[in-house]
Amino acid sequence: MARKGGYNRRNYLLRVKAVNEVYLEHHSKGIPAERIFKDYIQKQFFIGRTRFFEYLTIPYKQELKKLDEVQQQQRTLFDVENLNTTPDE
Repeated sequence: MARKGGYNRRNYLLRVKAVNEVYLEHHSKGIPAERIFKDYIQKQFFIGRTRFFEYLTIPYKQELKKLDEVQQQQRTLFDVENLNTTPDE
């Protein structure tokens, strides 16, 4: 699912991360995915079954890393050291 805008994309990926963390926590105990969805995910995140399984396939770690790199590049673009603060007279 493609989302536009860095801010919205970050929030979307953080939500995907949260769903995956809950899933992995209970999956490691041997609970089936359908039971995890019904007992934990659906009640906490208010998403459907199809969306849940879609979230499990999204490589959120890599995408969050890319967003962090882009944000870091934007910060260095306007770094104070790179700006000439003294006016030419």
